[in-house]
Amino acid sequence: QVQLVESGGGLVQAGGSLRLSCAASGRTYNINGIGWFRQGPGKEREFVARISWTTGTTYYADSVKGRFTISRDNARNTVYLQMNSLKPEDTALYYCAARLGGSSYAYTLGLPGGYDSWGQGTQVTVSS
Repeated sequence: QVQLVESGGGLVQAGGSLRLSCAASGRTYNINGIGWFRQGPGKEREFVARISWTTGTTYYADSVKGRFTISRDNARNTVYLQMNSLKPEDTALYYCAARLGGSSYAYTLGLPGGYDSWGQGTQVTVSS
């Protein structure tokens, strides 16, 4: 199994920046990709971005494209989410998740069911 721990959340004003970290441990050799999701108050969990553990290929939700950047440091087994130009609607609990083994249709679509391991989440609050 793989364990994930997020950090870096906090309170920031609109237009500001935050960098989230997702540290992986355990059987990291089995990771296919890491994704970031978020869940705002009263909303469903939504896909934000993902990165391939091996190739570094990235994919973003339209709502964050051009503002957020996902990256990885394989030596540290850590994935980052750099968030710039934050908006109040970005307020949510942010989770990282790992896809283990091969890919899947759900993983390709950015669905939560396409991931196998989840962190506990880190809160991001953007004030207007």
